Amino acid sequence: MGTNISSVSDGINSDAAKITGGENISPGQASFNDGLIKIDHLEKTYAMGDVEVHALRGVSFNVVCKEFVAIMGASGSGKSTFMNILGCLDKPTSGTYILDNINVGSLSRDELAFIRNKKIGFVFQGFNLLSRTTALENVELPLFYNSTSTKLRKEKSIEALKKVGLEERIYHYPNQLSGGQQQRVAIARALVNDPSIVLADEPTGNLDSKTSIEVMEIFQKLNEQGITIILVTHEPDIALFAKRHIIFRDGKIISDKFNAEPNKASEVLKTISSIDDEVKV
Repeated sequence: MGTNISSVSDGINSDAAKITGGENISPGQASFNDGLIKIDHLEKTYAMGDVEVHALRGVSFNVVCKEFVAIMGASGSGKSTFMNILGCLDKPTSGTYILDNINVGSLSRDELAFIRNKKIGFVFQGFNLLSRTTALENVELPLFYNSTSTKLRKEKSIEALKKVGLEERIYHYPNQLSGGQQQRVAIARALVNDPSIVLADEPTGNLDSKTSIEVMEIFQKLNEQGITIILVTHEPDIALFAKRHIIFRDGKIISDKFNAEPNKASEVLKTISSIDDEVKV
């Protein structure tokens, strides 16, 4: 039997070498009693006919508020399965997942949907925008599920678009926007419900190098404002913008290290602009 949604609501309110370097995170630095996200011995097993596939094998770690974490790993390493569980899109076979003091494993489908809508913002590689709706209408979508008034829905959506620098594009359709602008709309949509966590799955995978760094600049600014960012990427240069690197292999975490000196996206963009200016001359 699931937890009552009102109690869930109450809980809510209260370069590759460098990747493998850094300081290991010890259990003492992130005990199970600390953190916005607490993962303990998480297992996920799929039945493929008579064969069991172990996607996750005893994964344990915590994420505290305001962290910026990059999750890496080869295809089949378990990182996508793990992100689906973090995003309350799937449940583990065993183990414990505590999100902001709520035991996610005990929640019903409706309660999980409530958590996804109120607590977590999602950003995907493919943008996932509705082609026949404007940027503003795309950003408004999550607000339709929690009875937000029309006036407040528009106000919050415009504010979210301002945060990503698209206040002058609110009535543009996706086919009138560049790839980078479409991803900004997707980020605004993830922000519109004021989540404490943003889960980004390969958000730069469809973007060129400069636009990718511009997107990372947005994530860094959001993180500075107090939003916890968890990002999946297969690009080591993108991971270098994060403060912590977690690497999966065969369903296990094989490396979990702090990045003491994350790249600053705004500074990298200045360097790119200087190079572009020199080329034009």
